Amino acid sequence: MTLTSFVVKNALRNRRRAALTIISVAISCGLLVTLLTLQRELTIPPESEAASLRIIARNKVSLAQPLPAKQLSTIEKIPGVVAVSPFTFFGGNFREETVTSFAQFAVDPVRFRNLIIEGRIAEGSYDDFINDRTSCFVGADTMKRYGLKIGDRMRFTGTFYPVDLDLKIIAVYQGTVDDRGVFFHHKLLDELMGNPGTVGTWYLRVASAEASNEVIARVNEAFANTSAEVRAETERAFQMGFISMLGNVKLLIGSVSSVVVFTLLLVTVSTMSMAVRERFRELAVLKALGFRRRELFSFILAESFGLALLGGSIGIFGAWALWTGIDLQKLTNGFLLYFEVTPRIMATGGVVAVFLGIVSAISPSIAVARLSVVQGLKTLD
Repeated sequence: MTLTSFVVKNALRNRRRAALTIISVAISCGLLVTLLTLQRELTIPPESEAASLRIIARNKVSLAQPLPAKQLSTIEKIPGVVAVSPFTFFGGNFREETVTSFAQFAVDPVRFRNLIIEGRIAEGSYDDFINDRTSCFVGADTMKRYGLKIGDRMRFTGTFYPVDLDLKIIAVYQGTVDDRGVFFHHKLLDELMGNPGTVGTWYLRVASAEASNEVIARVNEAFANTSAEVRAETERAFQMGFISMLGNVKLLIGSVSSVVVFTLLLVTVSTMSMAVRERFRELAVLKALGFRRRELFSFILAESFGLALLGGSIGIFGAWALWTGIDLQKLTNGFLLYFEVTPRIMATGGVVAVFLGIVSAISPSIAVARLSVVQGLKTLD
């Protein structure tokens, strides 16, 4: 019998207990990987390279407060601003839905063309969108999800605004981080609302990422001490503002993850303690045959490490396979756009499994080190 087969035989002596330990570690590591991925998706929104060139300016008092449309001429003159368009969130419900997961925005179609530079036209013509005041520009993911095609009507029931929209799909875009949005003419919304002369926010593109801070400062300064002061921020900062409304996500998920790891540690330590306690006589015999403490510790560590690593590998790669193969966007009704189990998250799960394997071997090893040959031989199996 080799040392490897000796360790494997001891690890699988009680197969039911070994299987339950492996399953417990697998489930816990899979849950840990899922929680870390969820934290990443909620706290680090996806961002394209072009997003670093975009700035959103909103009312300083509240996002719900509109801004005067006449601010446009002032913003256009600010050095570093390449393009600017009104960007008003409509927030309607599509068809009979009570909650629609994709957003609708009223924009100036001519000005908006120079803002989303990373996107491309998948179907239809953007020029047709410009020329048709009742048309809309729709993301490819939304087209696919609802089985829509060019020429179909999209009807939205107003929630924030006391008006409904009846739009014709005339162009489809893809290639952006979020290919779900619907864009329509701001003039249409103005007419339906009686031309109030207001916009929700301003969407800007700057000449370079280095110019962003200066443009933000100039935009804020341009409307300081007016009746409609603005707060300009990068697109990423604007997204993070929405995420902060969920509360301290990192603390919540971190706390749950800590409980998972601690519970798993108790399981593995308890399992190894019972397994070693049942073999005190055998370990005493090995001591009598000349095996030293470090060699006995190596046997215990190999057994503990093997069970933890096997369970951890099953849980980590199982979570990766599950979240890679499932359409989570559909499952969560659009709440989660991406759910990528990154190599770094998988490595974190592996480190936790290795840590558990090492720590769970310490207590049994200390007990064996203190055990004399005579005491061990007196132990009943």
